[in-house]
Amino acid sequence: MAKNRFSGKEGPTQRMLRVGELIRRSMSEILQRGEIHDPDLQRMSITVGEVRMTPDLSIATCFVLPLGGKDADLAIAALARNKGELRHLISKGMKLKVTPDLRFRIDDMYDRMDATRAMFAQDRVAKDVAAPDSDEEE
Repeated sequence: MAKNRFSGKEGPTQRMLRVGELIRRSMSEILQRGEIHDPDLQRMSITVGEVRMTPDLSIATCFVLPLGGKDADLAIAALARNKGELRHLISKGMKLKVTPDLRFRIDDMYDRMDATRAMFAQDRVAKDVAAPDSDEEE
């Protein structure tokens, strides 16, 4: 069995998922309320799609996307610039010994979903999907 990014385990632990979701909600609310005093962030509407935690909860990787997908690099740079203020505001609502370091990545989930839909729409793939399983033929 191949190891993945979760230190050889099958997936994230319940605690990693719980803390990640708590940070995602907090960050979404902070950005929605405009609590970060940065002109670049003030004029953007940013969606926080997912937050993945490292097993030791020391790093939170936040997958974000500005509305419409435009200026994604600008949004990542603005969030990184304001990482300290974000960590401070997030830590207010959390009961962790240490607030995780925040890292920001562009959320490409919607692009991957579109690519998957396009792949299933191809005639060649549709024929394969519609074909009966070899187990059913026997």
